[in-house]
Amino acid sequence: MSASGERAGVADAFLGLLRTPRFSAALATIGAGTAALNYLLVKLTGWPGYLAVLAALVVLMVTVLIVRRDELDGGLPPISLLVFAGWATISVVWSQYQWVTVGGIAYLVVYAFIGVFISLTRDTIQVVRTWGDVLRVVLGVSLALEVFSGILIDAPIPFLGIGGRIAEFGPISGLAQTRNQLGLLALVGAVSFATELRTRSVRPLVGILSLVTAAVCIVLTQSPIILGTAAVVAAAAGVLYGIRRVRPDRRQIWQFVILGAALVLIGLAWVFRSALVTLFNAQGALDYRLALWNKVFALVPSNAIEGWGWTGRWHPDVAPYLALTASGDRPASSALNAYLDVLFQLGIVGLVVFVGMLGLAFTRSWLLAGRRRSVMYAWPALVLAALLLVSLAESSILVEFGWLSFVVCCATASRELSWRTALRASPGANAIVDG
Repeated sequence: MSASGERAGVADAFLGLLRTPRFSAALATIGAGTAALNYLLVKLTGWPGYLAVLAALVVLMVTVLIVRRDELDGGLPPISLLVFAGWATISVVWSQYQWVTVGGIAYLVVYAFIGVFISLTRDTIQVVRTWGDVLRVVLGVSLALEVFSGILIDAPIPFLGIGGRIAEFGPISGLAQTRNQLGLLALVGAVSFATELRTRSVRPLVGILSLVTAAVCIVLTQSPIILGTAAVVAAAAGVLYGIRRVRPDRRQIWQFVILGAALVLIGLAWVFRSALVTLFNAQGALDYRLALWNKVFALVPSNAIEGWGWTGRWHPDVAPYLALTASGDRPASSALNAYLDVLFQLGIVGLVVFVGMLGLAFTRSWLLAGRRRSVMYAWPALVLAALLLVSLAESSILVEFGWLSFVVCCATASRELSWRTALRASPGANAIVDG
């Protein structure tokens, strides 16, 4: 065989590999793992190495989409997602740190693209399996390292930010740098593992051990926001379980009842916020956040409508982030509140678009979970509930794993239930959606 024939054979074999669902599944797993293990990868390879991994991943995903363009028909990403990314991109015009904004936009778009790729090439149960496989490893290794540090050698591991405090029942951070980030991974993991168990996607022993690992991580974070969010997500799962058993013609009534009850509970939580802070022993964390939020609020009026310009993750070496240090010399990497972060970076316009995007995604996911028979459709709704609540005390939803998970849930819900069908309330429409 000639050299040109051999090259053609190799090219055909490579294209054949790109067309296989298994290759797309591998890329999806690598994408989710890269997001979840961001802190570890940056520590091991530095930002240049980490960004090189992302670039290679995007190139492969683009190639797969081109090769499989005839068999993949997922349509455009959700319009609300495009509008938010578009407004963040436009902010480069008025940003006072344009190169930082360009980098932040590229980072945002790259992870959004990875999320859209996953939603196009994997169905909902396959996405759940991908998240379950990745988080099983991340949480298992995190817990093992904490045991090694806190019990076996009784010394911290500064390289990974592990304090070795598991013998004191925490707080622990594992491979996630902070306890709240580990808690978020554990919350999403718990939802994924429970869904795998209910859909019999894994062996019962594997599912049960995974759930126990997630629960142990949640408890040992000793994070008030994570413990509170876990309680709310568990309650939401119970509510969805009940809604799915209501007759289709009565579901809309019960949805309004649940909405009213949720608003009442939110009001009560606000009224008794001091008691809740005391109950969860969260005064220290709250004081730190309040000091930071006050500094951010003081700068918001300067660019209230359009914001200062998108960065995503903060850059403490440029103004005005240089001055946003809550206490001592400890630099802040975010506003520790996603909604305030968006207000600061993208202004009132950006916040309205952001909240609208979150609201549409959660509404679609919730309605989908209540209407479809399979329990796997509850996964996007419960993951979004966890992300939205944690966003009150962290900005995780704006970067890496949080942003990737949001995009996947948003795109999946948009694909399964468009806004035109989501608001149909007649029994006939519900029957159609159910079927």
